[in-house]
Amino acid sequence: MPLSEHEQRLLEQMERALYAEDPKFASTLRQPVIRQGSRKRMVLGVVVAALGLGLLLAGVAIKQPIVGVLGFVVMLGGAILAFTGGGAKTDAAPAGATSPAAAPAPNKRGRSTESGGFMDKMEDRWRHRHEGDAE
Repeated sequence: MPLSEHEQRLLEQMERALYAEDPKFASTLRQPVIRQGSRKRMVLGVVVAALGLGLLLAGVAIKQPIVGVLGFVVMLGGAILAFTGGGAKTDAAPAGATSPAAAPAPNKRGRSTESGGFMDKMEDRWRHRHEGDAE
C-alpha cells in the first residue's frame, strides 16, 4: 500500500532528522540488505569448492596435472559462487525497517506496534506531543 503525501512528507522529515542527528548510523542503514537466497548460494558454493578441492587432490595423487588444474578451476568457481554475485540487494533498507525475526512489542494500549505500522506510531507520538500527553 503506497504512502499518502502526508506520510511521505513525515517520512522525509524523519530521514532528514536522522541524517542530521546521527549520520554514521544513517549510513549503516543504507548498506545493502542480505537476501534470503544467499544462504543457499553460499552452501552450494562451498559444496562445489569442496568437490573442486577433492578433484585437485585426486589429480595430485594420480599424477595427472590436467585433473588437478580442472579441480582448481572447479574450486575457484565454487568460491566465486559462494562469495559473490547476488549476495546483497541493491536497494537500501528503509530507515524504519526491522528484521523479520524481531517480534513486535506491545504499545501502551496493548496492541502490537506492528499492526498499526511505523507511520501510524509516529503520527500517534506526534499527536500525543501536541495534545500535551506525556509518554
